[in-house]
Amino acid sequence: MHLPLCLALALSLSAPLTAAPSLPGGGIDPKRLASHIEVLASDAFEGRAIASPGEAKTLAYLIEEFTRAGLEPAGVDGTWLQPVSLMRSEISGPVVAQLTVGDSERDLQQLDDVAVESLHPATRVDLRETELVFAGYGVHAPELDWDDFGDIDLRGKVLVVLVNDPDFEAGEGRFGGRAMTYYGRWTYKYEEAARRGAAGALIVHETEPAAYPWATVRNGRAGPQFDIVRSDADTYHLPMRGWIQREVAVRLFADAGLDFEAAKRAAQQPDFRAHALPGARLSIGFDVRHEDILTHTVAGLLPGSSQADETVIVSGHWDHLGIAATPDARGDRIINGAVDNATVLASMIEMARVFSAGERPARSLLFLALTAEESGLLGAKYYAANPLRPLATTAAVINMEMWSPDGPTRDISSWGKGRVSLERSVAEAAAVDGRRWTPDDNLEAGLFYRADHFAFAQAGVPAITLGPGMDMLEGGVEAGRTARARYFAERYHQPADEYDDSWDLRGPTLDTQTTWRLIEAIANSRDWPAWDADSEFAAERARSEAERANP
Repeated sequence: MHLPLCLALALSLSAPLTAAPSLPGGGIDPKRLASHIEVLASDAFEGRAIASPGEAKTLAYLIEEFTRAGLEPAGVDGTWLQPVSLMRSEISGPVVAQLTVGDSERDLQQLDDVAVESLHPATRVDLRETELVFAGYGVHAPELDWDDFGDIDLRGKVLVVLVNDPDFEAGEGRFGGRAMTYYGRWTYKYEEAARRGAAGALIVHETEPAAYPWATVRNGRAGPQFDIVRSDADTYHLPMRGWIQREVAVRLFADAGLDFEAAKRAAQQPDFRAHALPGARLSIGFDVRHEDILTHTVAGLLPGSSQADETVIVSGHWDHLGIAATPDARGDRIINGAVDNATVLASMIEMARVFSAGERPARSLLFLALTAEESGLLGAKYYAANPLRPLATTAAVINMEMWSPDGPTRDISSWGKGRVSLERSVAEAAAVDGRRWTPDDNLEAGLFYRADHFAFAQAGVPAITLGPGMDMLEGGVEAGRTARARYFAERYHQPADEYDDSWDLRGPTLDTQTTWRLIEAIANSRDWPAWDADSEFAAERARSEAERANP
């Protein structure tokens, strides 16, 4: 049984925190956080899918609460919204798929054996007896002297590739060990296959290197897929892309006379080159319905005082996966997204209220409730290409993801290895509350590339995504790891990600408070956060140096 939130929070905090400077407006209120989460993650919001009735309800709620919190509209033409044009693609009718190896044939079931999709502008995918090529990890990295492809002609063929990086299982190598690089992300593998003219690509799903179970793959591809509108969509996208269950891949390799584990070990060596799966062919057909749709990012501004032309972005995505095609074991189809990401929306509303209640910060704060994160960071990518305020004088992006309802921690963490001054700034902010910053200890999951801050980083803006720490006040790191593993196995991107009254809001309250301190310090500084010299984003930021020197 939990103590009353305010009492439990006070009893759990260390002495440095109780002596820390208080926040305006009575500080971060756990009851307010709970109220916002309960509403945004309710069944009435239908899983907050983009371009759905759930989007309209979400936008209306966020605008109402941002207004009440003291923000001003900062969207297009004096509104609260930044419209984002997307192409919506959805499989229409059945998926008919068959593997042929020699004389044997096997039908494949969509969402059980494979989970396929298409963002290509064609209205029909019709691959017949298409040659299958095993392309290892599907990586071409000249700077690492790594090329899985060699001289093989992949035009019109379907690639079978492994998830994550070649180093994942060995723990060491040219790709930095178990820490996932962008080469390990499924998005990169599809992009590279398309650049080589392939007809399709299937990624072999394995839970540990993917960092999520098949249920996550299934739910993510059971509904519509989205992309920003592209003039080169017919070459940028593969005609067919998707995932294949590990067990199905193991049998495919065996039927082709290969051992899957041996093939995987071979693909982890620099001399590996893509090769045909002997005698293996894939036939797959399905119709695709396309529609141009409009979704929206919500933008609210707290104007700064003395440095109002400079901006600190406070962001988190509002969208989730909506309603699943099939119910879970409990008969539930609504993927509510309570942890992911209603917790953060609640934090944004609360921080806006607390900032508005105090002395106005020097720099302006732009609160962005971003759209289409679940579809590939599309709202963030669109903003980076069409900023509402100049990126050159945007000091930092403080993005948040998925606060934990399992209890307070002694630490707060960030996603991936950022190599940015903001990591040191987080540590300083946490220390004010008697806490610490803990670097991401799960770099193999590639979380740096899976959150909205990545789109801003690619544009050069110092950016970071904050998430909960692991060192729980009750149970330590072991309890934190157990809680996180349980969430990703049982709730992440599934209907079970729901709010209930048993949640322990001490964790989100502390994390929101620490994040507030970080934002407050940056907003009242004359210094510019910066990428470390060895960051791949430092050069892009340097191109706009003159605009910060003379804002």
